[in-house]
Amino acid sequence: MTELAKTFDPAAIEARWYAHWETEGRFRPERPDAQPYTIVIPPPNVTGSLHIGHALDNTLQDILIRHARLQGKDALWVVGTDHAGIATQMVVERQMNAKGEKRTDYSREDFVAKVWEWKAESGGTITGQLRRLGASCDWANERFTMDEGFSKAVLKVFVDLYNQGLLYRDKRLVNWDPGLKTAISDLEVETKEIAGKFWHFAYPLADGSGVIEVATTRPETMLADMAVAVNPEDERYIALIGQKVRLPITGRLIPIVADTHADPELGSGAVKITPGHDFNDFEVGKRAGFRPADMLNMLDADAKVVQTADGLIPAEFLGLDRFDARKLVVEQLKAAGVLIAHVDKDGNEHEAEPRTIQTPYGDRSGVVIEPWLTDQWYVDAETLAKPAIAAVRDGDIRVVPETWKKTWFNWLENIQPWCVSRQLWWGHQIPAWYDAEGQVYVAEDEAAAQALAGNKAITRDSDVLDTWFSSALWPFGTLGWPDQTDKLAKHYPNDVLISGFDILFFWDARMAMQGLHFMKEVPWKTLYLHGLVRDAQGQKMSKSKGNTVDPLGLIDKFGADALRFTLAAMESQGRDIKLDEKRVEGYRNFATKLWNAARFCQSNGIGASAQIEPPAAELAVNRWIIAETVKTVQALDIALADLRFDESANTVYQFTWATFCDWYLELIKPLFAEAGAGADETRKVAGWVLDQILVMLHPFMPFITEELWHALGDRPYDLILAHWPMADARAIDPAAQKEIDWLIRLVSEVRAARSELNVPPGAKLVAHLRDAGAETLARLDRQTAAIARLARITVSAGPAPAGGAAQVVVDEATFVLPLEGVIDLAAEKARLAKAIAGAEKERDALAKRLNSPGFAEKAKPEAVAKARADHAERSAEAERLAAALQRLG
Repeated sequence: MTELAKTFDPAAIEARWYAHWETEGRFRPERPDAQPYTIVIPPPNVTGSLHIGHALDNTLQDILIRHARLQGKDALWVVGTDHAGIATQMVVERQMNAKGEKRTDYSREDFVAKVWEWKAESGGTITGQLRRLGASCDWANERFTMDEGFSKAVLKVFVDLYNQGLLYRDKRLVNWDPGLKTAISDLEVETKEIAGKFWHFAYPLADGSGVIEVATTRPETMLADMAVAVNPEDERYIALIGQKVRLPITGRLIPIVADTHADPELGSGAVKITPGHDFNDFEVGKRAGFRPADMLNMLDADAKVVQTADGLIPAEFLGLDRFDARKLVVEQLKAAGVLIAHVDKDGNEHEAEPRTIQTPYGDRSGVVIEPWLTDQWYVDAETLAKPAIAAVRDGDIRVVPETWKKTWFNWLENIQPWCVSRQLWWGHQIPAWYDAEGQVYVAEDEAAAQALAGNKAITRDSDVLDTWFSSALWPFGTLGWPDQTDKLAKHYPNDVLISGFDILFFWDARMAMQGLHFMKEVPWKTLYLHGLVRDAQGQKMSKSKGNTVDPLGLIDKFGADALRFTLAAMESQGRDIKLDEKRVEGYRNFATKLWNAARFCQSNGIGASAQIEPPAAELAVNRWIIAETVKTVQALDIALADLRFDESANTVYQFTWATFCDWYLELIKPLFAEAGAGADETRKVAGWVLDQILVMLHPFMPFITEELWHALGDRPYDLILAHWPMADARAIDPAAQKEIDWLIRLVSEVRAARSELNVPPGAKLVAHLRDAGAETLARLDRQTAAIARLARITVSAGPAPAGGAAQVVVDEATFVLPLEGVIDLAAEKARLAKAIAGAEKERDALAKRLNSPGFAEKAKPEAVAKARADHAERSAEAERLAAALQRLG
């Protein structure tokens, strides 16, 4: 037994124990014949640093994997990082720019080599930070989405999908980032509200019979307009459908088409259609019969004006930035007399109507995103989505919480083709080659492509694959696929995926699609979606608001165990977490409480238990704590099986703090002053219970529990490889439970009465007993010493003297506590009456406020929630004080 320090210092133990676990291979013990349990980490970007969302996500995973390991399962937590195409290329280019270099100064091969050098030097930041959190991943088999084995899987999937007709090249609109000069996913688009304008134009009908009014927030795109759409049921325009208008500036003749996209109630009811530069217009254009190949494109990769296929854009626009072109278009339309002025409410004319516009920006470049018509590679997501829809509908994938199933169905049932190509140098280069005529040859390597091309000269596609394409293969690509490995056979499908709901579509659904397609099985049996971690006021964290929380800072201040326990205790199946530093501090206090309890046990000869099953016990208090331990294990098993992290944490917290520390240790203190069988039994039981606490707490608080496990005695194995407690109902003794529960209720009621009535802590009272049955009398006889010490009362069978007294009722018995001469009864009654009046006044004011019709509608949700909480608190206070006054008679 190693004597524990007086003060719990998490920093001193965390690094030491983590290094020990990893060096000794504790995260992946050899268990070839054990039941498999598998989780794959959502691979963080190799450029990333640990943020509070990562901390939540990985804490939940670590709880499950440590629990499975304690259950004796072959627990595998697959770990690795994502190559993060855009982010990584930006980091390396930024470093080059600082040296006066740029990417294009190098060949593609040389630049990629520089990225690999960067990864070797700086790519391990987040994995080191995950270790600080206590993540017990299988680091010995760490993966990377561009390692050799994983790249082999990516190439095979691309080629197979192409050969199956499920992956193809097409001309469609994409989110184009002119800053990065690549297509990006919706996840990488950040929408901001920008003060903009809404211009109205009068397009002349080609036959000269009149005009049709259109409006737009992007007048520059009229240089590539291909139609005007009106609603087929809009009586104002039915006669114009099929006619043509002549565009100002370009002179292009374009048709008026019927399409329900045009809303008769919005603006003039007529909408200009630029299918090459607007996602809605693209669909309208296709319905109108325009082939994507024939849609006009007026911008280049830098978002500068280029000539359209018909050559009608005037020379003064060519080469202009899109926003400069906007100004020139407005000037020329105004000069041509087709700009319709906006008249404000005061009758003043303006060039355009002011509007707040939802504007898309690249989240990394900070540049306005341009819908751009370009040739890209696409996956037939609609076909791949069908088995993923069925898997959730049929229950093959359990979604927790179930409310997300509706979102899953809605998105997958309306899924669009998935653009998987990116115009970058860093990433999986697309395995496609082209001959001089543009014929494509898809193969896993150049030799195979050359054979397909009949030895013609071929050039490889310069694009790379979207990082989500490769990460969609994570559950099976990390296990050795396409090779049929033993690990793949044993650990696919995975058991649980822990994921933030914000990547449900970008990663989770795509893993389901690819897993079902290539493995013919779901990638995981359960999908658990957690919420966001918000600040203490419920606001979304952002750097611009300055309200972000650094998990490493919290670990430095309070320890990893306290942070982990906080996140688990607040994770309530998908609800957002309002993280308050005070909660982390509170759970640091919990760790200190456990530490001090272990020190108390040490000082009284209580050490490591020599057995897994409960020791034999005669004393009621020991039989009671054994039963309470078993009940806690039962409740914890159910909560963890249901993925109720908050309930799991609260279950073990309440048992440790209240049941074990506050009651059991207090109840057994007198026993250590005596020698004999009772003290020996109690030491064995207390040691066994403390061991069970350390095992149950270990998934949540691994560092302090491992430290205490070894400090309490010599162990044949580390706690991380201990045995999960058995919930053996045979160890539950109902009679002992009832007796100690009765004792706790009696002491608690007496303590509450003393506190409410301001009885001095040191005052010893006589409790006069009324109406007690035989069982109560027997319990009083057995528990006299404990009652006297914990409640500071002695029990008398005689009648109570006349005068003011407090009454405590427990079951059938009444305990009368005379207070004459102990407290000033008149002053105490006056104090209670005044306090009751104050609490009721506040309660009623809050009730009036809550019942006000406008309050709940107009006030912020957090203000309404606070008012409700305050009302409940004042109501409870008023009731408690009234009960105290009533005790005095």
